[in-house]
Amino acid sequence: MKTRIHVNQHHVKHNKKYPDDVQLPPLTVKDYKKNRKGHAASIQTAAGVEVARLVSNPDKPLPCGATVWLETQLEVIIKC
Repeated sequence: MKTRIHVNQHHVKHNKKYPDDVQLPPLTVKDYKKNRKGHAASIQTAAGVEVARLVSNPDKPLPCGATVWLETQLEVIIKC
């Protein structure tokens, strides 16, 4: 089953513009059954071991200014 994780830039911008309002969930996990929304998404193996995590944290951005990023302990290979 193919699953896509979508970052809703409109929600990211809204959350930045209105930090005191209710924060909209910037991440949507989409598959053929439904769309699930949230502030973090964990990618796991069938055994339940987390291999990566997509994080949205506007209160503590990375030094580069990013408020949404992907974290993993695995080796990442870049194809050019």
